[in-house]
Amino acid sequence: MSIVTMNFESEYLNNNHEISIILPNKPREVPAKDYYGSGKKYPVLWLLHGTLGDHTDWIRKTNIELYACEKDLIVVMPSALNSNYSNWNGSNHSNYYGSKSGFGMYDYLTEELMPLIYNWFPASSKREDNFIAGLSMGGRGTIKFAASHPDKFAAAAVLSAAPVNYSLLTEEELRQDDIQSRRLRGMVENAGGLDAFIQSEENAWRVMDSLAGSGKLPRLLFACGTGDTMIYDNLKLFKAHAEEIGIEAEFWTLDGYGHEWRFWDLAIQHALAFFGLKDTGASPY
Repeated sequence: MSIVTMNFESEYLNNNHEISIILPNKPREVPAKDYYGSGKKYPVLWLLHGTLGDHTDWIRKTNIELYACEKDLIVVMPSALNSNYSNWNGSNHSNYYGSKSGFGMYDYLTEELMPLIYNWFPASSKREDNFIAGLSMGGRGTIKFAASHPDKFAAAAVLSAAPVNYSLLTEEELRQDDIQSRRLRGMVENAGGLDAFIQSEENAWRVMDSLAGSGKLPRLLFACGTGDTMIYDNLKLFKAHAEEIGIEAEFWTLDGYGHEWRFWDLAIQHALAFFGLKDTGASPY
């Protein structure tokens, strides 16, 4: 495979930004001129990391390069800091260059990174050739993008994450002093208050409810280890809700796994099969 590490100045992130891209492997028996000049477009997986991670996580901790090679698949892995794949525009004063500080990680993916990849690399922009997946925080990002931009993805794989019904969130819960409440407080303040947060794309549960039965949602996979004490109970709640209102999804679990890379390496293999990506016979060597 070819792995590209790209550093560029991002309009939406107001900073230099680094991404990793896995590109398909040239078969050894095909002349370079013929292969690179073919004009062929390849399917794309937008692969999101979790909290405290970056664009290198999936490459360093799973065999995603091998799996992508077998599928003739482009994999795009951005860095998202601990942004929750959200827009953080709380600092609205103009900086030295006259632009607003803060950064728009939610808008960045669809409005900047996708146009870059489609136009600078041999990547197909067709909905049927685009897939999104992520783990933990990246799973929450995957839910948001799949629900709010269903026209851009054929399927989505949410690994070790689950929609939460933020419409039930109360001010009293936000005042608690645990890590989750503190994180939610920051998200709510960033959205402009609890009501604005509930009506925003952050409340993917609400967005998905509005699309239930419409046929507009991408095909959905939710994957979680049964030993994942952070996520598994929430996933069971959402599964029951999805069945009740007619959201079609596959729920895939494995006993004995928690919130861990050993599970995510297995889950991404299942996700690629769920997407319908078949082995092409391409050599990984």
